Amino acid sequence: MANWFKRLVAFGAIAWLCVSCSTLAPLSYNPWEQMDVPTEKTILDITFSDDGEAGWMVGKDTTILKSGDGGDTWDTLNLDLGDQSYNLFSVDFYGDEGWIVGKPSLMLHTTDGGDHWSEIPLSAKLPGDPLNVVAIGTDKAEMATDIGAIYRTRDGGRNWKAAVEGAVGVVRSLNRYALDGSYVSVSAKGNYYSTWSPGQQTWQPINRNSSRRLESMGFTPEGRLWMIERGGQLQFSDQENEGEWLEPITPDYEASWGFLDLTYRTEDELWISGGSGNLLVSFDGGESWEKDREVEAVPSNLYQIRFFSPEKGFILGQDGIVLRYNAQLAAAGAAAQAQAEKAEAA
Repeated sequence: MANWFKRLVAFGAIAWLCVSCSTLAPLSYNPWEQMDVPTEKTILDITFSDDGEAGWMVGKDTTILKSGDGGDTWDTLNLDLGDQSYNLFSVDFYGDEGWIVGKPSLMLHTTDGGDHWSEIPLSAKLPGDPLNVVAIGTDKAEMATDIGAIYRTRDGGRNWKAAVEGAVGVVRSLNRYALDGSYVSVSAKGNYYSTWSPGQQTWQPINRNSSRRLESMGFTPEGRLWMIERGGQLQFSDQENEGEWLEPITPDYEASWGFLDLTYRTEDELWISGGSGNLLVSFDGGESWEKDREVEAVPSNLYQIRFFSPEKGFILGQDGIVLRYNAQLAAAGAAAQAQAEKAEAA
């Protein structure tokens, strides 16, 4: 018993020293609040209507949640899809027309704001399972599969036409740039990434530029690429030199769990999330970073961050953990921090 107690004390001392030696500044306020949602299933995607009032979340085990008050409260939607359980990866709306896709191969479609849903049959020859869907107009949608096949429909899902010939292979992450429809994907093992833009016949595979495996990639607001590498490292592509990358950034040497997603709230403010409640923010485009220490208490890996406007954001974690960005808390916290800095300078 004495030896066990000594080991426990030693472990606690090491943990305390690791935290106290951190050079990463703590965020002086926490703008995120945990939501009460009616599920313990992991949420995989979230979207809102154009007016921001109607919201939808989808996730594991055929989980579908709907909000009619801008995301303040959520209710469960139960659809009769038989005995099969689906992981629903993506949901998107254009007006009252909505789409949901999942695995095993499934596509759902609504034209009345989600009051009624119908299943759209998908070909057994479809390369891979649907992973992402984007509503791009009335009766128009774009679907990407988990091996990089991309298809479009112009007639409400009755017919689909391939936008790219061939597939890229099994992917671990896939992101689309909303402004021009370009994609970037990361291979399942993180060995390389691939890009595709409308008009190209095939994906363009590119080897990773370091020994670290890739975790995820996406686009900055101006269309540059960002990448998250294993071990908590970030890189951004060089806007002036296509195909070149800027020097790697390691925002937090403590983050041994690594990062999972990166999202911009504004052109200069970006957030990165990761395992074990890791959540960091930069207010200067990635030059310096602060850590939200309060969110560390949330018992969840933080898989995805989504901002629909500078005032409306959500973080999706595991087992029903959903955090919402509170713009009023953020404004009050920023004002208090600015006042404290002014008083200190005086």
